[in-house]
Amino acid sequence: MPPDITWQLHDFQIDPSRPLYEQFVEQIRAMIAKGQLPPGTRLPSVRDTAASLRVNPTTVMKAYQELERLSLLVTFRGQGTFVTDAPDAIQRSRRELARAAVRSAEELAASIGLTLNELIALAQEEE
Repeated sequence: MPPDITWQLHDFQIDPSRPLYEQFVEQIRAMIAKGQLPPGTRLPSVRDTAASLRVNPTTVMKAYQELERLSLLVTFRGQGTFVTDAPDAIQRSRRELARAAVRSAEELAASIGLTLNELIALAQEEE
């Protein structure tokens, strides 16, 4: 079983212009997708996470609830919150993240008058 973890605020990149819970969801979701948080990893409690990150417990609770809604976390009463063991949920999340990244790249390409393929080709050109 993977070790328990404890987070500190420096573990996250915070953008003060966006809701914290959304940023925690995105970043924890990315950690799960990358395998930094393997299946079965026990997450710190809402209270412990809020204390270590110096944020309101409601912020952490909202993030954990959203990750549960996405089937990436499971909570067992009296035992804690864990990264799901369901590979299909993790794969679905990875696919959604990949699609969002492609959409973002397409928007960037369009903003400079290129297609996504043209943008990629341009980026790969040697100086």
